[in-house]
Amino acid sequence: MAVNLPIYMDYSATTPVDPRVLEEMMPYFSEKYGNAASRSHAYGWTAEAAVEAAREKISAFLGGSSGKEVVFTSGATEADNLALKGVADYYASKGNHIITTTIEHKAILDTAKRLRKQGFEITYIPVDRQGLVDPDEIRKAITDKTILVSVMLANNEVGTIQPLEQIGAITREKGVLLHTDAVQGLGKIPFDVTRTHADLVSISAHKMYGPKGIGALWVRRSKPRVRLVAQMDGGGHEFGMRSGTLNVPGIVGFAKAVEICEQEMAQESERTKTLRDKLRHGIQDHLEEVNLNGSIEHRLPGNLNLSFAFVEGEAMMMAIKDVAVSSGSACTSASLEPSYVLKAMGVGDELAHSSIRFGIGRFTTEEEVDYVAKLVVEKVRKLREMSPLYEMYKEGIDLKSVQWAAH
Repeated sequence: MAVNLPIYMDYSATTPVDPRVLEEMMPYFSEKYGNAASRSHAYGWTAEAAVEAAREKISAFLGGSSGKEVVFTSGATEADNLALKGVADYYASKGNHIITTTIEHKAILDTAKRLRKQGFEITYIPVDRQGLVDPDEIRKAITDKTILVSVMLANNEVGTIQPLEQIGAITREKGVLLHTDAVQGLGKIPFDVTRTHADLVSISAHKMYGPKGIGALWVRRSKPRVRLVAQMDGGGHEFGMRSGTLNVPGIVGFAKAVEICEQEMAQESERTKTLRDKLRHGIQDHLEEVNLNGSIEHRLPGNLNLSFAFVEGEAMMMAIKDVAVSSGSACTSASLEPSYVLKAMGVGDELAHSSIRFGIGRFTTEEEVDYVAKLVVEKVRKLREMSPLYEMYKEGIDLKSVQWAAH
């Protein structure tokens, strides 16, 4: 079977909209186009009914007890901002300490930076070489001033899945709120707010075959009831937590994407994992000095992050330009700095610079995986032929012991 180029292998950055999702959305653009806040006529009632049904579906998917726990946003970045700033503003009288990790998405890290400027104390928990957080480090960091712990469900660059259930048991015992940015893991691995004791959950449709521009913050309503200060003022939409006219087609598509994930996640994850392992072996079995970044055991099924020693990441991406991949996450790939996630995991600058993230998903084929594996092996060999460092390595010279002359 012929392979169509370019090949998409950046499913961690975004996913194509599933045709079934698009079909569900279409009527809400041109036939059922009412504003969900218009309560005086049938157009508004139809839109509102669709939104409320979507809330119920999304909350149930997370293990929540009510659709009223779902606050729709423009995406997960807004949800992360609302969670951290909303909690910080509301609970400031109780304490000013927030705990997060060194490998969170920039939407968390930059929001934490903003809060720090406002006088909040932020503790960043380190991770090990596999990108895993030690729950005991979080326990030790909690003080009587701690109001929130924010730990992602799974990392967007290296796919490492965090021990959220253990972390949640600690936050619940200490009476501290737990927020998780669940964007990368949701729809790929099982997740439940009851089991993890999560109090706030950021989610986004475009990472699970839904449309871009729609996300949500799930906010626990009982045991404990979580309060937030709204960050956007207006008509008091979304239970007063987020004003703005709702994106009804997006919300309908989001709910359909969730429904498909619910039905197909187990088999899809198994298939994706098989393809990922095939790609990994297709590369690592034919090349030396290729390092896997992140945990193989606690890992998202479609994520493969590899570092190719003696190869510059940018040169590698140019060499395989017919394959859509990324170096680091989509939000940082424009930067020439090595990935902060890999650096936090203890990966050296050279290897971090040579890392490529492959994202496999719903529409990836076996033929594409075979093609990409073969192409990568061929291009890495070519690039290494031009590398004097690789030549020295092949001659058995210990590169760490070499004294380089200064210019």
